[in-house]
Amino acid sequence: MMTYLALLFSSFISATLFPMGSEALLVYDILEGYNVYLLLFVATLGNSAGACLNYYLGLKGEEYLENKNIISKKSLQGAKSFFDKYGAWSLLLSWVPFIGDPITFIAGILKFNFKYFLLLVVISKFSRYAVLAYITLS
Repeated sequence: MMTYLALLFSSFISATLFPMGSEALLVYDILEGYNVYLLLFVATLGNSAGACLNYYLGLKGEEYLENKNIISKKSLQGAKSFFDKYGAWSLLLSWVPFIGDPITFIAGILKFNFKYFLLLVVISKFSRYAVLAYITLS
C-alpha cells in the first residue's frame, strides 16, 4: 500500500510547477513486481490531479503568482503564445518536462473548458506512463 501512496504523491508533485519526476519510481515499482495496471492507474491519477492543481492556480492565481515572483511574466507570455498557437491539442504535451506544467497552468488562466482539459490531460499522462511501462516490461 505504501508503494502506491508514494507513487501517487510523487506523480502528483511532479505534475505541479515543482521540479520532480515520477518516472523512475514507476519503473522501479514495475521491476519490483507490483501490479502494473494499478501502478498505471495511480500514477495517472496523481499526475492528472497535479495538472488540475496547476489549472486551478492559473484560474485563480495568475496575478498573485506574478506579484510574488513565483512565475515570470516572460515565461507566462511564452506559454500563452504556445497555447494560442497550438490550442487545446497542446494539452497532449502536458507530460513533457518543462513545458507541460506551464501549459496546464495557462489553460487555467485562459479558462479553457475543464472537461476537455481533463480528458486531454488524462490521455496525455496515461499514454506517457503506458509507454514507459511497456518499455520497462520489454
